[in-house]
Amino acid sequence: MKGKDNGTKKAAILLISLGPEVSSQVLRMLPDRMIQKVTYEIANIKQVEPKEREKVIEDFMDMASASEYILDGGIDYARDLLKKALGPERADEVLEELSQIQRKEMPFAVLRKADTAQLAGLLLNEHPQTIALIMCYIQPDKAAEVLGAFPSELQADIAERIGVISRTSPEVIKRIEAILQDKFKNIVEEDNESIGGVKTLVDILNSVDRNTEKSILSDLEKTQPELVEVIKANLFVFEDIVSLDKGSIQRVLREVPNEDLVLALKGASEEVSSTVYGNLSKRAAETLKEDMEFLGPVRLKTVEEAQHRIVGVIRRLEEAGEIVIGRGDSDSFVV
Repeated sequence: MKGKDNGTKKAAILLISLGPEVSSQVLRMLPDRMIQKVTYEIANIKQVEPKEREKVIEDFMDMASASEYILDGGIDYARDLLKKALGPERADEVLEELSQIQRKEMPFAVLRKADTAQLAGLLLNEHPQTIALIMCYIQPDKAAEVLGAFPSELQADIAERIGVISRTSPEVIKRIEAILQDKFKNIVEEDNESIGGVKTLVDILNSVDRNTEKSILSDLEKTQPELVEVIKANLFVFEDIVSLDKGSIQRVLREVPNEDLVLALKGASEEVSSTVYGNLSKRAAETLKEDMEFLGPVRLKTVEEAQHRIVGVIRRLEEAGEIVIGRGDSDSFVV
């Protein structure tokens, strides 16, 4: 297998090798079109020979090292180190493969290593649409910091633009690169780029502090109420219930109808199920397990709808101040 198909197969083998828990976390970070390709490939791989698995992992480690070297000191620095570590021929192979990936998936990659304060200062005077486009390509946590550095009215404007972006033209990217000169690397697909959208905005909002999130959503509510509903539904997913403290989980469970809980746990991970059972009385947990056994097969859509309703309960309780969904940079507590 050559080219894209080979790359997809290697990605599938790597995910198989990493195991389901780690692989599921990695998959969540991939674009939808890539998830479809990789999962299809995984489904069609019957077995992986040990030598093939080792080769894929070795290639991945070489690529990861090359990426880190490029970020640290540029392409020439990376080439020198890779030649010493891998030999000239293998070094060139790794850099060429990495270059092909970056040309297709990493526009504005240079911004990913930029200082946050400098990046915020650079973008502050740019048009909000330009800022929104650029923020779709940088890490969510960095985008969150940059967004937090802007005035509140600009935050809402940028957030709205990120949320409604679906595709953009390579010409637009080229014009932005020309305006910002060598601040961006000229990495543009021949076809339109699929970027932004709700997932990108949710990733960013999940990283900002609660006050910034509430301010942005409040302003967006005035102009994009439907978008806000979609965002709220995605800000906290059902599997995240394991991140809540015991008091919060027990408060949520008191509000959730038993039939929704039975359906939701049908498609839940062992960690989520154990967390729920651990916050119920022994009798209630046993009854819940019995109800799940009697339920039989359930359509995935039905399970997801039940999980969505439970997430709605969690968001409602948070908005009422009865529980707090923790953020990475904030102190969480139950009111």
